[in-house]
Amino acid sequence: MAAVHDVGGGETFRDVFGIAEFRALWTAQMLSIVGDQLARVALTLLVYDRTRSALLAAITFAASVVPLFLGGIVLAGLADRFPRRRVMITCDLARLMLVVAMVVPRLPVAVLVVLLFTVTMLGAPFTSARTGIYADVLPGDRYALGQAITLTTYQLAQVVGFAAGGALVAIVHVPNALLADAATFACSALITRIWVSARPAARGAPDGATTHFADIVTGVRLVFRVPGLRTPMLLGWLAAFYNAPEGIAAPLAGSLRGGTATVGLILAAGALGAAVGGVAFTRLVTPSARLRWMRPLAIASCAVLALFALGPKLPLALAVLFTSGVFDCFQVAASTAFVGTAPPEHRSQVFGIAQAGMSLGQGAAMVLAGAAVLSHAPATVIAASGVIGAVAATLIPASRAARD
Repeated sequence: MAAVHDVGGGETFRDVFGIAEFRALWTAQMLSIVGDQLARVALTLLVYDRTRSALLAAITFAASVVPLFLGGIVLAGLADRFPRRRVMITCDLARLMLVVAMVVPRLPVAVLVVLLFTVTMLGAPFTSARTGIYADVLPGDRYALGQAITLTTYQLAQVVGFAAGGALVAIVHVPNALLADAATFACSALITRIWVSARPAARGAPDGATTHFADIVTGVRLVFRVPGLRTPMLLGWLAAFYNAPEGIAAPLAGSLRGGTATVGLILAAGALGAAVGGVAFTRLVTPSARLRWMRPLAIASCAVLALFALGPKLPLALAVLFTSGVFDCFQVAASTAFVGTAPPEHRSQVFGIAQAGMSLGQGAAMVLAGAAVLSHAPATVIAASGVIGAVAATLIPASRAARD
């Protein structure tokens, strides 16, 4: 164990969890993930039950993803202008009230979609504020370990959510699932208030819309002009290519002669691989080596999907998705390098922009993949997405930090 400890950089998960503020931030995030998963599934089922329209159900599901783009661009910078703990608590309380409003009987579907849209959009400044605090409470390589823990537990929560979300909503019913989601926001706000220390804002409060717009422009310029930000951000955006199978999980399951359970396995395979890869990559690889391996792993996460061109049966298909998820561990290095390079006074804004681009790319890739399966086999679409992603990864210019 000593050798592994040294190779991993000298820090352990126990060191990270020994920090009270990290435990509080991590717990708040886990509560939000569980609650959001329930709300996302519950509202999609509610809309479909009321309208029997697959299109409206799909729009409802999309309304829980698309706002992350707008929130990341427009709202994330608030976590630089105002104290980050206050931003997190405000976002939690606002989302609590919005989710409670969803429980009102006979609300029009359009109103439900708008409420879900707003709830999800407020998640962007919350996440940006939390990331900004992470960088303050996790010095050195502890930040990478904290990111690995966060990403891993998020992926595991996704696995559980994909496998049990629908069944749980069926048991507790939609209104109770929404109230449970509201309760998670209340608990998150309380935990943040009690265990996260108050810190001053990274910069002064904005004096108007013009200043806020200028902050957004500054953030965009930073992420595209500074190589230490641009390279890890663009590599992170490759998730759009290797996550494309999620958008066509149902038709892929059908082509593999599987049913609903197979859809769950397809969705869970990549998430489980990412959880395993994130832990191994952080504990077994030194910080400098993580940067060197960032691009090769990014290429591999996409390239391995080319095996779908062989028309694999279900076991091999799941193995390929799992392997792609394992290679996704490069995101730990990308995120760590990105946040480490970001100017503290613009940290939340640039992180929000990076997350916004990732959300937009993933949403667009899933839509395009869904359109492509109308005329091509799902396996062919996945293979093509993987090849395109691998080529894109090779074209991304390397920053000096990634070469050293």
